[in-house]
Amino acid sequence: MALTQSRLRTGDVDLEIHRGGEGPPLVFLHGGGFNPKAPFLDLLAKKFSVTAALHPGFGSSGLPFWMDSVDDFTHVHLSVLDRLDIRDATLVGASLGGWIAADLATKNTSRIARIVLVSPVGIKVGPRDRLDIPDVFFTPRAELDALMYANPAKSGFTPDGKSDDELRVIARNRETMALVAWEPYMHNPKLKHRLHRIDRPALMLHGAHDRLVSAEYCEAYAKLIPGCVLESMPDAGHSPQNETPEAFVARVARFAQV
Repeated sequence: MALTQSRLRTGDVDLEIHRGGEGPPLVFLHGGGFNPKAPFLDLLAKKFSVTAALHPGFGSSGLPFWMDSVDDFTHVHLSVLDRLDIRDATLVGASLGGWIAADLATKNTSRIARIVLVSPVGIKVGPRDRLDIPDVFFTPRAELDALMYANPAKSGFTPDGKSDDELRVIARNRETMALVAWEPYMHNPKLKHRLHRIDRPALMLHGAHDRLVSAEYCEAYAKLIPGCVLESMPDAGHSPQNETPEAFVARVARFAQV
């Protein structure tokens, strides 16, 4: 059930896109990186028709000179939904993708049936003089892995075995993340005041071992979305879709009633 890679152009943005599977439509919005061979994508494709377009500036997707915000990315993904005529989709966004998904759902839900946010960022809930999310650009890699994963030794980042092209993509992804999330850090000050507009059923998943995005942060986030259900995943960190793919897909499928 592997996804097939192709290109999609919307406006002046040329996107890398992966699609495949059978069943009701599901749109996946990735976080700081994307691996098209990740097991959870194959598992989702056994239950859904999956679409995953890489954000501008990630992977091999183009990044026009004028784009510099998550709001820009949101409009691109709204155009993707229109171009592909996707209807009644389950929208799943993880981390940065959760920020984009939440922002998208405050703007237009005409093609969305429900929304799943996985340890999303995008709002400010704590004091002005303290970061809600640890500084991912300053924190050493080993420390960042310890914050992100339930089992850093198994799931943490290593450059071993990666080609120059793969390492170049990782560096480009990080550069783009800094462009859209550096200032203000990991949030849009206006988004928390717009979340009440989300008019679709919403599920928020949080890994119990996630020390990058805290349980308290997700609780505050979920309370701002009408009817949002918050569930903890006991054996996962910041990326339950990667650390516990079967459990993750089971939660999404149950929520989507497939």
